Amino acid sequence: MVQIPVKKLTFEEFLEQYPDGGIYELINGEIIPMEATRAHKNAARFLMLAFNDEIRRLGLEYIADKDIIIRTFTDAGEEQGRNPDVSVVSASQWNSNVLAYGALIEAIQLAVEVTSTNWDDDYVDKLDEYQRLGIPEYWIVDYLAIASRAYLGNPKLATVFVYQLVKGQYQVQKFTDNDRIISTTFPKLELTVKQVVAASQIQKL
Repeated sequence: MVQIPVKKLTFEEFLEQYPDGGIYELINGEIIPMEATRAHKNAARFLMLAFNDEIRRLGLEYIADKDIIIRTFTDAGEEQGRNPDVSVVSASQWNSNVLAYGALIEAIQLAVEVTSTNWDDDYVDKLDEYQRLGIPEYWIVDYLAIASRAYLGNPKLATVFVYQLVKGQYQVQKFTDNDRIISTTFPKLELTVKQVVAASQIQKL
């Protein structure tokens, strides 16, 4: 039997065929659903609201949202469509075309990924793609301490990794427990890893 290869979707085709309801990404030319637990959503929502509070408090020219799709590229040049758990974008960039839908092809200011069972996507693939796109700041929020000890150390602790783009390469800082998370996008943000983990409600299980 001759197998007919499935045509890979472009980013534009992905947007045209984006299903109603749910969150999806374009990965290796296919539309892939992104399922998330309530704990995962709790952590992401907490961060989005914290960012929005900071934006309003200081009058910053940013918009924080959870439904922004961004076009990225693999090292082979293949288009991907990513939907960070939280995105922060400059207000001028967002409002430059308010009649457009939520997809962006330019780098946003800050992307946050809350880890789940496919955690290696956040630590490897998305890290590479976000760096290549030129996103200045990228958070990996491992509230479950689910990644390997190569990343988290031993014992494994809930950790927030903050990557800052320096001369085209990400430099990382690691935060745990009561550490205040340091962000160049929100330098006055008063937020600890412990607060993010508590917001997930996972400790009540």
